[in-house]
Amino acid sequence: MKRTPKELDETHRLMTKRTLLLGGLQLGFAGALAMRMRFLQVDQADQFRLLAEENRINIRLLPPARGEIFDRKGRIIAQNSPSYRIAVVPEDAGDIDATIANLRRLVYIDDADVERALREIRISKPFVQITLADQVSWEDIAKVAANAPALPGIFPEVGLTRLYPQHDTFAHVIGYVGPVSDYDLSKMEDPDPILLTPRFQFGKVGFEAKEESTLRGKAGTKSVEVNAYGRVIRELERKEGESGADMQLTIDAALQSYTQARLGNESAAAVVIDIESGDIQAICSAPSFDPNLFVRGISVADYRDLTSDPYRPLANKTVQGTYPPGSTFKMVAALAGLESGLITPDDTAYCPGHLEVGGRRFHCWRRAGHGVVDLNTSLKSSCDVYYYDLAVKVGIDNISKMAQRLGLGVHHELPMSAVRDGLAPDRKWKERVHGKDWLVGDTVNASIGQGYMLASPMQLAVMTARIASGRSVTPRLIKSIDGVEQPSGAGESLGLNEDNLHAVRKGMYSVSNDRRGTGYRSRIIADGMRMAGKSGTSQVRNISAAERAAGVIRNEDLPWDRRDHALYVCFAPYDKPKYAVAVVVEHGGGGSKAAAPIARDVLLEALYEGSPPLEAYPKGDRERIKIQQERLEQERLDRNISTTSDQA
Repeated sequence: MKRTPKELDETHRLMTKRTLLLGGLQLGFAGALAMRMRFLQVDQADQFRLLAEENRINIRLLPPARGEIFDRKGRIIAQNSPSYRIAVVPEDAGDIDATIANLRRLVYIDDADVERALREIRISKPFVQITLADQVSWEDIAKVAANAPALPGIFPEVGLTRLYPQHDTFAHVIGYVGPVSDYDLSKMEDPDPILLTPRFQFGKVGFEAKEESTLRGKAGTKSVEVNAYGRVIRELERKEGESGADMQLTIDAALQSYTQARLGNESAAAVVIDIESGDIQAICSAPSFDPNLFVRGISVADYRDLTSDPYRPLANKTVQGTYPPGSTFKMVAALAGLESGLITPDDTAYCPGHLEVGGRRFHCWRRAGHGVVDLNTSLKSSCDVYYYDLAVKVGIDNISKMAQRLGLGVHHELPMSAVRDGLAPDRKWKERVHGKDWLVGDTVNASIGQGYMLASPMQLAVMTARIASGRSVTPRLIKSIDGVEQPSGAGESLGLNEDNLHAVRKGMYSVSNDRRGTGYRSRIIADGMRMAGKSGTSQVRNISAAERAAGVIRNEDLPWDRRDHALYVCFAPYDKPKYAVAVVVEHGGGGSKAAAPIARDVLLEALYEGSPPLEAYPKGDRERIKIQQERLEQERLDRNISTTSDQA
């Protein structure tokens, strides 16, 4: 049908509006697109450039150099040794199995190492580098570098590994490092990213563990450019981390070595403390072990040998082992009685060989008794009955307080593993722990260091240092950190009556220098070096009435693990105390027989800063001591030769 002019005008008007609307929309879209392109290409250019660079730039962590550890004279104890290794970054390697196969055509890699590496690759993030082979030769490193184009993601690396050149001498003090495990990571809330690097060495036990954060340092980073195949083209930037702090211990390596050798094959512990400063100059637990075995992961066979040994070489007996202190505790009981005013040095007790207390008979070690005994004689002859009688007068609370005042039953803050507090019990302790009342018999047992009373060799050395000085000597293990001297452990006055301290010291002097003293055979005769000491023997089994009537079985006739522990504590010189020593020989029998000779020899070595002259020993001992010194010196030389060979 033919449209009228009016209808044609209306249609034209509508088409014009639609054309203008469509054109406006197209123009708006083009403008928005242009603005978006400008935003992306200009305003966001830096961000997208960074994203592009991140596709070709990898950021890798640089492990920091671990702080090294030295003895008090600057001799190295724990050091870092260069270690050549071959590593892989899985995301850069492409077909990891094929890449490793190509690598093994060039250098030998053990099947176990390959399996371990593949296991770590499966559980690690793809950008984390994994060690394929450690401790490889320089020739192997050169082969890998020369064939880099055919080995994507594989790169040679020079790193550092921990080395303990003194071997077993410092094992229980320093401890060791080892690869970080899942268990280690589970104990941390926010682990340092460097710890996530497989095979990264981390302090496991001992000083290495306690001072981990100080020794570890802070990781650095490096930026490397890689091509489309993941191959490193060049290193763009490197930011070095912070090395861990070097730490100097108070221990004298020569004295430590001698003491460790002197303990020999015994299951034993010895501690030497500088009374003037609190510095621990030797702290040895025997038998020991080589911590180098643990650095890269100990074998099952080696670990089985250590854990199955009845002498417990892995245990640090100096701070972890706690023992009934036996008669070495008698000075504590004596000072408790003297300070309370309930006894004087001249008061006496009669010892017929036993004492009836609370309907029970408590025996003296000497079956026939000691007769009339005063304080000096009680220490010199180690009369038990004197202390039974004293304990009834003084009470356990006074004895316990004095024990803690002298460093027993309290925690000593040391950077070592499993430092135990020991035990100086009182009435409240037994009620809280055992739910029972304290008995007078418990007090009697405690007075001679038996019953519930427990102390570590470290605590016994502290006790001896405090008796010798009258100060609250505190053990110190760290001498300096990066050259900065650490606070002294000399301590303040204990506030004890000097006359009472003198009376106890005089009794200890008689132990070592009176012909009837229990430690007389292990005396020092050099002028100006006289020693004061106290022997102790702590029971590990009960002696029945029937056995006592028939005759107590000698330690030598018992199985090793049923024999008494042997203890000895001492200090010298008597007139001006310099060193305090404590020795415990597990199941060694009598303290004067097994522990006193070791303590005397170690004390002399400390006093003379090396092998003492034979004239310092009693004439009857000199030939034996000469042979012993030659043997121990040869053992030390052998260790030094071994160390030199290992480092070479």
